[in-house]
Amino acid sequence: MGKVTGFMEYERIEEGYKPVPERLKNYKEFVVGLTDAQAKVQGARCMDCGTPFCNNGCPVNNIIPDFNDLVYSGDWKNAITVLHSTNNFPEFTGRICPAPCEAACVVNVNGDAVGIKSIEHAIIDKAWENGWVVPQPAKVKTGKKVAVVGSGPAGFAAAQQLARAGHDVTVFEKNSRLGGLLRYGIPDFKFEKSHIDRRVAQMEAEGVVFKTGVLVGSMPEGTKVTNDAKTVISAEQLKAEFDAVLLTGGSEQSRDLPVPGRELDGIHFAMEFLPQQNKVNAGDKLKGQLRADGKHVIVIGGGDTGSDCVGTSTRHGAASVTQFEVMPQPPEHENKPLVWPYWPLKLRTSSSHDESAEQGILKREFAISTKAFTGKNGKITGLTTVHVEMKDGKLVEIAGTEKEYKADLVLLAMGFVNPVATVLDAFGIDKDARGNAKATDAFTGGYATNVDKVFAAGDMRRGQSLVVWAIREGRQAARSVDEYLMGFSDLPR
Repeated sequence: MGKVTGFMEYERIEEGYKPVPERLKNYKEFVVGLTDAQAKVQGARCMDCGTPFCNNGCPVNNIIPDFNDLVYSGDWKNAITVLHSTNNFPEFTGRICPAPCEAACVVNVNGDAVGIKSIEHAIIDKAWENGWVVPQPAKVKTGKKVAVVGSGPAGFAAAQQLARAGHDVTVFEKNSRLGGLLRYGIPDFKFEKSHIDRRVAQMEAEGVVFKTGVLVGSMPEGTKVTNDAKTVISAEQLKAEFDAVLLTGGSEQSRDLPVPGRELDGIHFAMEFLPQQNKVNAGDKLKGQLRADGKHVIVIGGGDTGSDCVGTSTRHGAASVTQFEVMPQPPEHENKPLVWPYWPLKLRTSSSHDESAEQGILKREFAISTKAFTGKNGKITGLTTVHVEMKDGKLVEIAGTEKEYKADLVLLAMGFVNPVATVLDAFGIDKDARGNAKATDAFTGGYATNVDKVFAAGDMRRGQSLVVWAIREGRQAARSVDEYLMGFSDLPR
């Protein structure tokens, strides 16, 4: 513990943002990271409390007090070694993780949590700047071949771990670029895709082979899931050619809203809208891109995906953006004695909300449900809503609260229900009640499906979740696959 009284002497320092007018001109990241001096101060605030709840609050169990202390001491090189020991891609989580570790921070009990996420961000950025992130190819090859289906964070983490264990790893991705929902689901202003490309180059140097534009199994007709595949490969072929197969695709089936008028033109899933902008940013030429220019946009769904739709619509130049959330508005501040160290329920205002509010175009509505879409000549013109309240554990309509909203574009951002079922069906994998691959995360035999030598991890097994959970699942599944192939495993779990 570098500074015994640091948590009493220093205040939390938040990362900065570039001014709204500047950042709305493009899709570049706008977070201003901590300086070395600021990171040192944040590291000094860590109590080294003896029972670091932050470690368990973090899904990958980052060794947080240790790297906080190393940053305080100015030992950045050892800090990245500690950070990489549990997290393959801290530049991913340091930018887009909601930081459950900070909710669990002991300083957070009666103060402001240590800026763990900002310290993580600072460590990995300095590591890249100084050339400390280098390929780690296996010294001995096993001769075993592993297919990883899906190139999101779970697939990346598993592929890197398995390659470092000496296996020949091939990653199959149905889209033209690697990264899965990390590439296509998260706007560039939150996460520039150069971070993915840099890691792909590292993994290629470690022996991982990437094959893009390849669909494993089939895609349901009429699905809205992003798919650029030019080649199809069967489950039987993968099982025949590889010693193990790990399915790590995302939970890509969006939750729909089947109310009257759903067939009107101008109603789209968020995962139709967001990937298109990312593709354009990457240089793709699209015909008929979904855009919000000059439109009255309704975003249905109050989570991160909805917030991303708000930020993208604002950059397009929307006339107005209204975001609906069916649940009641949460309190502005959590009840810490009641919820700590768990993830609290409280009102969260994102940078996208701030941008739209500063432009004077944002309205957020809570406890509201959409009853019907209305239109003219087959196109959306508005929708009918009603306010709801919780009674006996169910949301019920409040009589007399019906209201009409104008809408030129409606984006459905209500979460995801399950992975594409045809992929699991192609392998004959049993599914749980939610349509995910049925497999446990047990220490022994975890992530194995009912089909011999076929494993599942990430959203494919867990369901819709965070990037940091995907990395955890990928790492743990890699150990299970390695143990299956070799009879034992030295990979960390």
